[in-house]
Amino acid sequence: MFLTITTTGTPERPATDLGFLLHKHPEKAQRFSTSYGTAHVLYPEADDQRCTAALLLEVDAVALVRRGKGKGRGGAPDAALAQYVNDRPYAASSLLAVALSAVFSSAMRGVCNARPERAAEPLPLRIEVPSLPARGGPELVRRLFEPLGWAVTVEPVPLDVRFPEWGDSRYVRLVLESQALTLAEALRHLYVLLPVLDDAKHYWVASDEVDKLLRAGEGWLPDHPEQKLITSRYLSRRWSLTREAMERLELVRLAEADDSEVEDIDNAVEAETEAEEKPTPLAVQRRDAILAALKASGAARVLDLGCGQGQLVQALLKDPAFTEIVGVDVSMRALTIAGRRLKLDRMGERQASRVRLFQSSLAYTDSRLKGYDAAVLSEVVEHLDLPRLPALEYAVFGSARPRTVLVTTPNVEYNVRWESLPAGHVRHSDHRFEWTREEFRAWARAVAERHGYEVEFVPVGLDDPEVGPPTQMAIFEMSTAAMNMTDEKGAKAA
Repeated sequence: MFLTITTTGTPERPATDLGFLLHKHPEKAQRFSTSYGTAHVLYPEADDQRCTAALLLEVDAVALVRRGKGKGRGGAPDAALAQYVNDRPYAASSLLAVALSAVFSSAMRGVCNARPERAAEPLPLRIEVPSLPARGGPELVRRLFEPLGWAVTVEPVPLDVRFPEWGDSRYVRLVLESQALTLAEALRHLYVLLPVLDDAKHYWVASDEVDKLLRAGEGWLPDHPEQKLITSRYLSRRWSLTREAMERLELVRLAEADDSEVEDIDNAVEAETEAEEKPTPLAVQRRDAILAALKASGAARVLDLGCGQGQLVQALLKDPAFTEIVGVDVSMRALTIAGRRLKLDRMGERQASRVRLFQSSLAYTDSRLKGYDAAVLSEVVEHLDLPRLPALEYAVFGSARPRTVLVTTPNVEYNVRWESLPAGHVRHSDHRFEWTREEFRAWARAVAERHGYEVEFVPVGLDDPEVGPPTQMAIFEMSTAAMNMTDEKGAKAA
């Protein structure tokens, strides 16, 4: 899969400024890993008069099948062999569009600190895509690119040059030329229109795709004569997303016509206010407390140990500060439900790269749990028999050793406040025990002392002056001495 960007220049304004604009040095061949293969950036020619940057994407067919899971044409072939033998490695598609966005992200935003004046001005540009799937033929290619200021040369590729009577394939060779566009505008056009012409995406189209489309289409999509077709195809013909995008594009168009802000137009309905505030469920309060503690710790890579059906993992995914989230549970049924809750099979590429689910027992050490910033044991310890707690303790605090560990568990003293809970009963039939505040604190302090952590305790829910909060949380932070010792062991092992 291949694309070239060429510009020309003079000794005063050399063509090699393209390297500054793309943030890729012409004298280097660079490679970048993507979820579906490797992207290479190289310069076949680079002098003051003419400079060409090439983006070559090597697609890993096996990764495409494994990560695709039915998403787009690359992951949902008609036959098993077609999973590995198809046009994805060769024809420009959403794979190339995503690579463009990842490799040239600053250029696409028009950011260039070294040559800001060049980034803001039009350039003589020639873009060539040797193999482009065009569902709609050459005429559609022209209808999409010509209104944007491109001179379009589009050549159909025959099915087989030896048998011209077979006619043309759905692929074309595309050359775009312009003197009136900035590099950022050109890249945004390609980012949107490559998957539109292919009419397929290699990943599930979620609601955040509307925001991506509007960002990349800013300044040109609201007035494009083929706006509806572009929007529908880019969003994989999902009717609800297409309608949302079209409504927002119309607001943008009206705002530009009226020289106003979108917010000034879209203000016909005042924000709704609730007459009566509903109490927040304890489960929500518990997740909020965990999220606040994780944010305060500065953790980016988080383990949810005993993740159950994935409610906490789902909440963590909503915050981009958590760059890697791993859900672990001994129950495959729970992990299956969590996968469905998270919609892993339809998740966008960027989100999918942040989350993993796998089976493991906390009664045993597991090397996969090492190296994380924080671990959460939310309503987990009370499900273990007391004789098995030392094994969990060592697996988490002695072997995995995250910098921060959060443990929440019911406060048995609060049970008298539950009107529906019979006296002497635990809150869940699978709870093997429920601790008082003093019992929990004694256990947590002993664990902290044995493994080099410091611990503090935080109430979750209403802190009743007589019986305490419904949930109690311990926040373990590795001591400085223990952290230094861990770093020294890691350095020796390396």
